[in-house]
Amino acid sequence: MKNKRFFWGLLLVWAPWLPTLIGLANAFRGISTEKATGLAAVAGGLTEMFVLVGLITTLVFQVVAIVLLLRAFEAGHQLRNLFSVISVFFSVLMLLLVCSFVWLTWTRAAHG
Repeated sequence: MKNKRFFWGLLLVWAPWLPTLIGLANAFRGISTEKATGLAAVAGGLTEMFVLVGLITTLVFQVVAIVLLLRAFEAGHQLRNLFSVISVFFSVLMLLLVCSFVWLTWTRAAHG
């Protein structure tokens, strides 16, 4: 049962990272070709990225992944525990990216 939790947790943590990296690459490519600077340029790239993945899906995946990975900890499985810790870190990082995106979008929309 703990192996299933571990593998599902890993899958859920790392699934949103592929579109995220593609979106960030597109954002930075657009910034460099248009010579754009500032938060507005980065927010535009983040918007494209999170529309692709879906905010709700990302949030649900990351929270469920954290729960599964934390429940998969077991004494005597140091390598699995290490991957769980690294994956939980990246899951929290993804949650921070989502929250930053929502905050940037919200404040930008509020200021017109």
